[in-house]
Amino acid sequence: MDQQTEIELQAAAFRRLQKHLMEDRTDVQNIDMMNLAGFCRNCLSRWYQEAANEKGIEMDKGQAREIFYGMTMDEWKANYQTEASPEKQAAFEVAFEENVTKKG
Repeated sequence: MDQQTEIELQAAAFRRLQKHLMEDRTDVQNIDMMNLAGFCRNCLSRWYQEAANEKGIEMDKGQAREIFYGMTMDEWKANYQTEASPEKQAAFEVAFEENVTKKG
């Protein structure tokens, strides 16, 4: 497979993952994703922002989230985010430390 085809397939897979998380599975909470997989929608939007910045494209966290979520973070929270139990919040603190803070 040539490099351009590989890039196109990776981009298509990313777009499908984004659609799945933003349209098909809005019921899945970010905290659950982080606790189980070590990443969430916010991580994906941060990785998008970092890739843009590496290419010299100025983009802040809010802009990246709006691009990834298809709406502002406040709109997402109002429409889809539910209250997390104290147990989930405690597990999140550990997952965030292990997967985000340590990796920078």
